[in-house]
Amino acid sequence: MSYQRVKNRFKDLCKEIEVFAKKKTGGIALFLFIIQFITGMVLSFYYIPYFEQAHKSILDIVTKLNMGCFFRSIHHWGAQLIMAALFIHTFSILLLKSYRRPKHLLWLSGFILLGISIFFGLSGYLLVWDERAFAAVKVATGGAGSIPIAGVFIKSFLRGGIDVTGETLTRFHAFHVSILPIIAILLICIHILLVQYRVTSMPFSLKKRTKQTPFFPYRFYKYLIICLIVLGIVVTLATLFPPEIGKNADPLAPAPENIKPEWYFLFLFQTLKLFPGEILGLNGEMIAVTIISCGIFFLFLIPFFDKRAVQGIRNTVFTWIGIAYTLYFIVMTVMGFLS
Repeated sequence: MSYQRVKNRFKDLCKEIEVFAKKKTGGIALFLFIIQFITGMVLSFYYIPYFEQAHKSILDIVTKLNMGCFFRSIHHWGAQLIMAALFIHTFSILLLKSYRRPKHLLWLSGFILLGISIFFGLSGYLLVWDERAFAAVKVATGGAGSIPIAGVFIKSFLRGGIDVTGETLTRFHAFHVSILPIIAILLICIHILLVQYRVTSMPFSLKKRTKQTPFFPYRFYKYLIICLIVLGIVVTLATLFPPEIGKNADPLAPAPENIKPEWYFLFLFQTLKLFPGEILGLNGEMIAVTIISCGIFFLFLIPFFDKRAVQGIRNTVFTWIGIAYTLYFIVMTVMGFLS
């Protein structure tokens, strides 16, 4: 095979990966959300959202309930994969600049959905009520308290008081099973409607490939095959690697050593570790949280800053900004995992 032929094949492969990351991961996330909805309903029949019985009810689900361990494991791995799909989808949209008009509303609604999914993960994490989840939520809500101006209110609102207690568990359960699902379903409907009715803004690299195939039957069957593959992956992971359950949370006990949050929080966790406790007389954690919040807010509004992309003109500055955000997330996550 000639060098030119290999080069062309490699380019075609890159294009296919781009299309998959941009379009298919969103559909995969939707399919996983449906799985989470079904398994969550099943688990909610047996879960007791009270701090003295929450941990025991989880143990009863996985040890006494018929296929309880399997359903919980499916719910756990579904949450992991949905976060992976959403991050890949978001970063691919960012790098391909598919956030530009007329799809800026898609970007905004998708970005909010990503934030809600992260809160889904955090609220569901505490429901296990083991020592690891307790410590992780204490750190996460404590970090939220460092947000300037509104931080104290947010921290108190999330915890339902000064510290993480049974009241926090009750609130997180309410968020996880009632408030967040309603908001998520509403936003997903809006997002899908925007996908269907907004004018397409193809990535610069895919401008020449404008031919669209009808959704049914070709794209529908392809999506069905992808869903079956994803379902197979989730079932395999759930069967081979059921999630562990730690010791019952004790608010008076010290946090376990070498404790880490879920992988999708590691980039925040690692960033906070890089900042000293005090910088020029100011609280280091507050400075770190402020910088992170500004970075997230800038990313949320990036369609309005990248005005050249709106006009269909390449802008290398925002290309490098997108690469920087992606590398930052990957590097910080890997560092947090290895440290």
